[in-house]
Amino acid sequence: MPWPFIPGNSTLTGGGSDLATWIIAVSILVSTVLSILAFLGIAQNMQLRVWRTQVEARLRLIAHYMEEVESTARKRLKEAGVDDPDEVIGRVKDFFVISPVTLEPIDVIRRLERILRTGEEHLEKVVSSSVKLSGAQLKNIVTLLSVLNAINLIYKFLRHMLLLGLKTKNTMLVAQAWMLAPLYVRIARSYRDAARTIEKGIPIGDAAGPLVAYRLASQLRELQGFREIVRDTVYGIYELEGRRVVIVKAAGPGSTVGRPGEAVEKLAGDPAIASSLAAIITVDAALKFEGEETGLTAEGSGVAMGDPGPEKIRIERVAARLGVPLYAVAIKMGFEEAITSMTENVLKGVDSALAKTRRLIVEVSRPGDTVIVVGVGNSLGVGVPPRASGG
Repeated sequence: MPWPFIPGNSTLTGGGSDLATWIIAVSILVSTVLSILAFLGIAQNMQLRVWRTQVEARLRLIAHYMEEVESTARKRLKEAGVDDPDEVIGRVKDFFVISPVTLEPIDVIRRLERILRTGEEHLEKVVSSSVKLSGAQLKNIVTLLSVLNAINLIYKFLRHMLLLGLKTKNTMLVAQAWMLAPLYVRIARSYRDAARTIEKGIPIGDAAGPLVAYRLASQLRELQGFREIVRDTVYGIYELEGRRVVIVKAAGPGSTVGRPGEAVEKLAGDPAIASSLAAIITVDAALKFEGEETGLTAEGSGVAMGDPGPEKIRIERVAARLGVPLYAVAIKMGFEEAITSMTENVLKGVDSALAKTRRLIVEVSRPGDTVIVVGVGNSLGVGVPPRASGG
């Protein structure tokens, strides 16, 4: 017998509306079933299983990236003559740095600097104690092991969120792990690609600042060639339209960011430089916003430096003490582009930043003045010019 009181029933409007009636009935049935499942918690458990499966799949992918980097590090250590590469890898893989107490802010920068340098020096000792290495080879291996450490931390943190959520039956925590997993995979993949670049010893995107310094020195008339001023950091003195240009960068071509803040502080202690210092210009890679083009350059004020604080504050203190302005030139790029091999667009940005830096030197100073230019960043693959040409 037909349903006489349901709108669209064939008794009232014809047989063509039977399909619509069945769709409505099925929709009501499905909604009722889903409501019951939700009330009993079954739907939530099903969703939890889906999230768990997807997070576990991404964890396996991150683990694969970690194994690749670990294999690369093991190979490099064997080539360097290390008898037991696994021991070195095991010591570095879970190495950690504890931040200083900030509730009492007195000397927090100095304490942070000591902690960071202790970590940096310890990693080098771990490698060099196993085999006699120095220079670029040691720096590159230490950086490669640091990349392994970073991927390992990403893997363990994501796994922790997943397992803790499952252990406490916290759906929101598992959902958070599920939502963040694609981002963590992207970061881990970038580190994996960075390891391949470091192994080859070719410049990365973050080497844009040191490359600007290198090219600037190559274009100017040399007054004093590059020499080391503090650990892993060099400076040279050049001339541009009557201005004395002091160029600072990480030594290179090994993977190091040097100690540019300490270098500037030491240079400012020279009365001949301090008395004529007109400006300090820093050039560095900067993370771009999504939608911005890679290689775009921008000018600003302040210190362009991704340092946690110790190096950056040294330059700021020098500028405040001497009353000189701080100018910055930034070369925009994404995170992946900063830690992997330098792209053509970044190279174009280097050319643009070089032109801006030269113009700034002339605009903010007069003949007879001194300007310090700091090429900030990792000097992987970027050494110093063998000799500067006049220009």
